[in-house]
Amino acid sequence: MPTPPRRPPHPPRQRPSRPPVRRKRPRWAMRMVTSLSVAVLAAAGIGHAVVTGFDADIDRIDPFKDMKNRPAQGDGMNVLLVGTDGRERISRAERAKYHLGGPPCRCTDTMMIVHISQDRKRASVVSLPRDSYAETPAHTDRTTGERHRPHALKLNAAYAEGGPQLTVRTVENMTRVKIDHYLEIDFTSFIRTVDELGGVRICTVRPLKDSYTRLNLPAGTHDLNGGQALQYVRSRNIDGAADLSRMQRQQRFLAALVERATSSGVLLNPMKFRDVTQAVLGSVRADKGFGPDKLVDLGWAMRNFSPSSSEFATVPIGRMGFPVKGIGSTLKWDAKKSERIFRALREDKPLAPHQAPSKAVRVDVAPQQIRVQVENGTATPGLGRRVDDALSATGFNTTGAPKNARDRSVERTLITYDPGWDRSAKSLAAALPGSRSRAVKGQGPTLKVIAGADFKRVTKVRAEDARRGQAGVVTGDEAACP
Repeated sequence: MPTPPRRPPHPPRQRPSRPPVRRKRPRWAMRMVTSLSVAVLAAAGIGHAVVTGFDADIDRIDPFKDMKNRPAQGDGMNVLLVGTDGRERISRAERAKYHLGGPPCRCTDTMMIVHISQDRKRASVVSLPRDSYAETPAHTDRTTGERHRPHALKLNAAYAEGGPQLTVRTVENMTRVKIDHYLEIDFTSFIRTVDELGGVRICTVRPLKDSYTRLNLPAGTHDLNGGQALQYVRSRNIDGAADLSRMQRQQRFLAALVERATSSGVLLNPMKFRDVTQAVLGSVRADKGFGPDKLVDLGWAMRNFSPSSSEFATVPIGRMGFPVKGIGSTLKWDAKKSERIFRALREDKPLAPHQAPSKAVRVDVAPQQIRVQVENGTATPGLGRRVDDALSATGFNTTGAPKNARDRSVERTLITYDPGWDRSAKSLAAALPGSRSRAVKGQGPTLKVIAGADFKRVTKVRAEDARRGQAGVVTGDEAACP
């Protein structure tokens, strides 16, 4: 019989196809993708979406109504930032804690021109002292309805007489800088904004105490919440410089605020940015053109900001205590120096072009205020002259006539000072690292430096003193904590 054919062998079983296995992305890649997604969403307009409903919360005003003969429009954007003492939404407990008692007067104690460059890469802030001598145009008193002719007054009185409109007109007349937007912030908005950002870090080289605001900060670095930051920027009874000193602290606060906002990622987080925007806009007054969309645009433009992207200056003062009949003591601007600053704003240029960040050591007292007599305590010819020249080049007010000390065998440089000038002695010691100091009662205001064999160089120092701001410009990285 023929052999039956064999069954063909079973074909090998094929496993069902599976989708290709994706390799797990490392965590750093996921974080990068998430960050890019947030940025893309923000760029696509989600930032506008999350703050759409906030416009109704803004108290709208028209500070530009019927204004004529205004300065020419320049590049960039100029915002007149005005701080008032409104506190209606602050709890009674917070008022007591941060010493905000008394009825609000709706006064304007803070006034700044904030210039955002056309390319959105730089912010320039110029503080206008509230006691500045000003000349206001003709206007109607908003309280009495009385018609006023042009007259002299302190700058902050323009707000009391004519509100935001007269304030803008007066500032434009004095600076010839066209104001594009007006933003008025009160205590409530200030506190809430700082708290939403998680506080700010402030540094001081000397203790700060104010009996009125009850500010009490030891020397060093401090993380302040909104209420504490408000005490910091309001204090004007810390030293004899009063408002000028306070403006310096306000500038340092703004530098710290920029650093906090740009380093915390809030500008790239739509939800967090919404919370901050709500805090800012919850209790402000602004012109019709300044709203959530404008803040979102600025926030997006500032995403690459760093502290060095901002610069701060106070209007240079030509005469302190300028008396005006019926007004009292005012601050008279230095016409030439202030014009240079305002021209920079009008032309959208840095306040201090090509200024390299200062590496000078911070000190309490400005070297320009410290009188120094140098003596050569060694047998090395010309050492006294070399030390005198180096201290003078750093800003110290030397006599220019160094002498030979009685002891010509001094190994370590010595600073002698009257105990009443101990703060000046500390500033001088910072400029002479490695030196030693000795108090000498009755020596008087002139400090003495006896140069020793160890002398090598003078270290540059700069002051936190308020008067430094009258002639200088500081960048945000100089004003903020190191």
